[in-house]
Amino acid sequence: MTVSPRIVTALDAHHDRSRFGCGSVALDRYLREQVTQDIRRRVAACFVMLDGNMVAGYYTLSAASVALADLPHDVARRLPRYPAVPAIRMGRLAVDLNYRGEGYGAALLVNALQRAAGSEIPAVALAVDAKDEQAAAFYRHFGFMPLTNDSLALFLPLATVK
Repeated sequence: MTVSPRIVTALDAHHDRSRFGCGSVALDRYLREQVTQDIRRRVAACFVMLDGNMVAGYYTLSAASVALADLPHDVARRLPRYPAVPAIRMGRLAVDLNYRGEGYGAALLVNALQRAAGSEIPAVALAVDAKDEQAAAFYRHFGFMPLTNDSLALFLPLATVK
């Protein structure tokens, strides 16, 4: 599947979020009603894929930490023995139903990984909490690994992105 060129940028007040619908009430409501509060409070950053001025998809990133004990041994052994290491959490990833099947979810994930790996503030991994097994399979397809015994808590070492 080829993704037609779409710009990915930080969410701005003039971007049209009113018609966004990904099939998840919680993700739709978050984009329409809550994300600007999280941005203003510096809890999360939101990046949108635009079709003109309409939001075709979005993801959020925020600072996080991962307990060293929750990482697989082969990853943890190469890190300092701190109780926790810095990470970036992708809290949400959603694509409007009108754009499904065009590779936009993958394109947004790649953009998030590039943004996280290129950050001036170091982090060890991009962590996600998949909402269900289907979402977890999507992330595993891109090399994400289980973070703990919870099959929905996943991470990808950012060193593999560079």
